[in-house]
Amino acid sequence: MQIVIDENIPEAQVFAQFGRVIKRAGRAISAADVRAADALIVRSITQVNPQLLQGSAVKFVGTCTIGTDHLDLDYLSSQKIAWANAPGCNAQAVVEYVLAVLQVLAQRTGAKLAERVFGIVGAGQVGQRLATVLRQLGYQVMLCDPPRQQLETSSAQDYVDLATILARCDVISVHTPLESSGSWPTYHMFSSQQLAALQQGAWLINAARGATIDNRSLLTCLQQRTDLSVVLDVWEPEPVFNPELAALCQLATPHIAGYSLDGKIRGTQMVFNAFCQHFDVSPSATIEYPEPLLQTVQLNPTASAENLLSLLTTVLYDPRTDDAAMRMLFRLSPEQRGAGFDLLRKNYPIRRELATLKIAGEGYTAQQQLVFQALQLSR
Repeated sequence: MQIVIDENIPEAQVFAQFGRVIKRAGRAISAADVRAADALIVRSITQVNPQLLQGSAVKFVGTCTIGTDHLDLDYLSSQKIAWANAPGCNAQAVVEYVLAVLQVLAQRTGAKLAERVFGIVGAGQVGQRLATVLRQLGYQVMLCDPPRQQLETSSAQDYVDLATILARCDVISVHTPLESSGSWPTYHMFSSQQLAALQQGAWLINAARGATIDNRSLLTCLQQRTDLSVVLDVWEPEPVFNPELAALCQLATPHIAGYSLDGKIRGTQMVFNAFCQHFDVSPSATIEYPEPLLQTVQLNPTASAENLLSLLTTVLYDPRTDDAAMRMLFRLSPEQRGAGFDLLRKNYPIRRELATLKIAGEGYTAQQQLVFQALQLSR
């Protein structure tokens, strides 16, 4: 068996027990690479379509990501090619990215998070988890997701439309798939009209797909409105992002919100399980999670819950590091900028999730323990 795999997928060697593994750069995987392959394992940067697969021997496609907008699912179905994704694999990492971003924005603006109203656009794996954490912390949260609202009639009162989010929320975090049609088109969901409706001093965070926000309209908006604080992890287009827009963002990162090591390995595991099921094979080797560098922290029980929240949400990940690396690319040519963007992703440092961290010590207050619980920290 021959298996073509994106070179940036961690623990990919687990597939080698079933055949020859060929690693390629995700954006460079070509029809020639997959012609004799039985399986193709990718991430979101590889477009899997007829141009790539026509005439190939591929029988299974796995994407170690939540989204599937880079897969031509109709074509795969028509060719009877099995496929699998990894729903929820990096959802926790994205949630923790947003929590860290909120702390940075709060520090820079002097705002208190407890006084903000949070709007979450897209209530899938990421959006629901983020809403749960924010509500556990006592924050006011509104959700916008019309298709899910129709399905979850019992909790329909939790959902509002986008116009209400824009009118009532001063923090908006976007977590939708990218859809250009269907019951809820999300392509350019935030165009000039929606951006103009943002509240004075609003924060807008996009860790979903670049084209959910019209980047040209956003640039124009930010040139006119210095009151807004925008954080972009995804861009239109990628990898050649607009440096003029990025320079106006409070934080600009290279599509790494979900790049925790735990999330990446979880995605590999989920696709590996689907691969084994499809080919009806039993693995002799399994995937192991490495021990985290930081395992235990002991905190001051006299510290405020607010200060502990700020510390804990940035102790394992600080988005300002990724922002600084991204800004080094701004003055490069478009070609160099795109290559640099991909290089930042390829060489991304190890980042662990909060669940790998244990809280030591005693005497913590009920409010402090509420923070530990919301962040899923063990005692």
